[in-house]
Amino acid sequence: MNLTIRQLEAFREVFKSGSISEAARILNRTQPAVSSMISNLEKELELALFDRKKGRLSHTPEASHFFEETAALLERLERVTHTMKDLAGLQEGQLRIACMPASAQFIMPRLVADFVQDKPQVKVSLMMRASSVIEEWVASHQYDIGLSETPTPNNALKISTFELNCVCAIRNDDPLARLSVITPEDLSDKSMATLQEGHPTLIATRKAFSTAGATLNPRFELRNFQPALKLVEEKLCYCICDPMTASSYMDYQKGEPILVFRPFVPRVVLSVSILQSAQRPTSLLAEAFKNILTESLIQMNHEFG
Repeated sequence: MNLTIRQLEAFREVFKSGSISEAARILNRTQPAVSSMISNLEKELELALFDRKKGRLSHTPEASHFFEETAALLERLERVTHTMKDLAGLQEGQLRIACMPASAQFIMPRLVADFVQDKPQVKVSLMMRASSVIEEWVASHQYDIGLSETPTPNNALKISTFELNCVCAIRNDDPLARLSVITPEDLSDKSMATLQEGHPTLIATRKAFSTAGATLNPRFELRNFQPALKLVEEKLCYCICDPMTASSYMDYQKGEPILVFRPFVPRVVLSVSILQSAQRPTSLLAEAFKNILTESLIQMNHEFG
């Protein structure tokens, strides 16, 4: 059997109007074309759908049953077509994002809020996890997009990497705040808040201080940089942190911020990556959000670099 959508639409309109000419007008087709579609449909079904007597058209009992099935089928097709157009227009769908702690509190929620502002039908799952978990989730297709510290190469992942220039957090009333850049010599033997032993940013910071002949004094060891900023506000230490943390702090300050951020030289970077599955295509929705996230990371690096 080879029924067509046009045949079903013609049947629906003829059944509802009881007229070939009226159905042709509604469908913007000629009467012979509609009449031919009905005739071919009846041949395919091997069933009479309409009685034609003395120029009048009436539907058969079998046509009533067929109309219910046809109407339901066409309605479902129209819904699917509408949904797919919404998906193509980024107006419908689900976006699953997993992100590292540095971006989870402010940066990612802000980007998501801006992205879905005009997309009321889009649903979002936003989860904060350690980078190793994010890699696993994206590789196993549980999440569409991941933002994590840069992983080792993995055939299951598409990896877009960004080297974010770290900055030094300083109180605005500190004499060092008057400097345009901060060096290891400026911070030699001063109390510092750093990430845990073995973290790439701490390794790079130690190397920078050692090369300059300066003394690194890590007083506070933390899992991420967000709590370090409170310690800096309290005049307990300085902190060389990533620009995501700095941007989050500046975005959510009321009034004049207590802290300022200055470039640190020599360059210390936090390498982060946007992760996507390499095993299946990315949805249009996820690809559009990835582009916004990419722009945000680049802009952030310029702003604080």
